[in-house]
This record gives sequence, structure tokens and C-alpha cells, in this order.
Amino acid sequence: MFELADKLKTLRDAKKDAEQRVKELNTEIEEVDYELSEMMANSETQNFTRCGTMFCLTTTTRASAAAGKKDELYDALKQIGFGDLVYETVNANSLSAFVREQITENNDKLPDWLDGLVNVFDKTTVGVRKTAK
Repeated sequence: MFELADKLKTLRDAKKDAEQRVKELNTEIEEVDYELSEMMANSETQNFTRCGTMFCLTTTTRASAAAGKKDELYDALKQIGFGDLVYETVNANSLSAFVREQITENNDKLPDWLDGLVNVFDKTTVGVRKTAK
């Protein structure tokens, strides 16, 4: 049991380190990508090949809802026939918390109105925390 506990802690620590490294790499990638794209644009270089890899300057238009205007945007898209772009979602953790609350308030049973609408299951895992010294 202790051997598995040690392995689990080691794996979780390695995952945390890897996730942090990925964040750092993504930041560095963005910075270098920006610098290279600026250099290519300034020198009017559309593309070039180096060591068997082609680098191409591309421009992509991105859009997002203006601050505080998401609902208004969604309504406008629906009204003019582009409602298929709008997806309603529920955060999985929020839904789980809500369902747990509903079960507690309904004598430890899933309320009838939720029956068949949600899948409820228990997942058992091992919590790992640092101990106080």
C-alpha cells in the first residue's frame, strides 16, 4: 500500500511539474512566434524553408463577444438565423455540485424531475496532501 501511495504522489508531482512546464513553453512559443512574425512582416517575407521545415506568415481573424455583451450577441445571432453558432453548456463541476445538493435536499434520492436527465455515479479516488510539520 505504501509503495502505491509513494508512486501516486510521485506521478501527481510529475504531472504538476509537466503542466507548469507546458505553460512556460506556451508562453515562450507565443513570444517567439510574435517576434518571428514581426520580423517576417517587416522584411516582407511570406515564407521560407529552414532545415526541411517551411515557415509561412499567416493572418487569422478572431472574434469574441464584447465585455458584458455575450447574451446580447447570442440573442442577435439567434434572431437573424445564426442560432446554430450558439451552444448552451453547463460546467460539469457545477452540475455535480448542484445534483449533490438536490439529492441531499430530497432525502438522499435524486429528485424525480432529474431522473433520466443526469447520470449520477460515485468515483472513489485517493486524496494526497502535504502534512503539517
